[in-house]
Amino acid sequence: MQVSEKFYTFMSERTWQLTENWYESLDKSDPTGVYASQDLNVIQTLKEQNHAFHERFCNLFKDVDQDTLCNFEQWIEEIAKDEEHLQTPTHFILREFFRTQDQYLDILKEFIRLYGNDYSLDELESLRNIIIKTFSLVISKFAEENYEYSQRRLNAQQEMIRELSSPVILLNKKTGVLPLIGDIDTGRARYILENTLAECVDKNVEHLFIDLSGVIMVDTMVAHQLFQIIESLNLIGVKSTISGIRPEIAQTAIQLGISFENISVTSTLERALNEQV
Repeated sequence: MQVSEKFYTFMSERTWQLTENWYESLDKSDPTGVYASQDLNVIQTLKEQNHAFHERFCNLFKDVDQDTLCNFEQWIEEIAKDEEHLQTPTHFILREFFRTQDQYLDILKEFIRLYGNDYSLDELESLRNIIIKTFSLVISKFAEENYEYSQRRLNAQQEMIRELSSPVILLNKKTGVLPLIGDIDTGRARYILENTLAECVDKNVEHLFIDLSGVIMVDTMVAHQLFQIIESLNLIGVKSTISGIRPEIAQTAIQLGISFENISVTSTLERALNEQV
């Protein structure tokens, strides 16, 4: 029997024991993440994920010519997208990869102790090379997938935050208010411009009150884009009224040479609405 086939049999008989030993020795004092969970369902899923890894790893010795990453592709994708693992710091996950690698190297030592005389040093060293190479490839691919999925999720969350932070709220059939709160950078200002125009068209708004009382500071570029909103709304037939301009923002606008001559301005949103009535 070839050394890889012998090692496959040796390993496959121990997969569940590997999982149980791994979980038993797991540092469960992590402040956050899947490894600290006390939820029995999460723990069971974690063990099943770990065992699935062992099964795929064993198959590499059953068929040494197969593509390593292809063998692990589905498993890596599932773990990288798993919500519990996404809430776990990456360095904790990498720590467990390396602990599992140590388990495999310990099993190899046991295999060599029992069957080392039946095979050459080169054959035994080939097993070690497979273990080291496989973990290197899997860890690298996992880190890549985990990062990309985390970025996609972060972008989706930021998009939702932007949508929630610049809503056009209808006061009646033809009047709406856009309350702006917090810091406005160039990216958010650009989104506000695009989103406001689209919402005003969709909601048939004819008069939009833009309240800036919750905006503390903007830079010159952002101030310019905010006033571009007024001009753009005017082009689509929407009248605008600005309220709550802080002195700092007003000063920035003046420095930019922005004229308030054709812009309706009130000190507060309450006053603007009262004047509308």
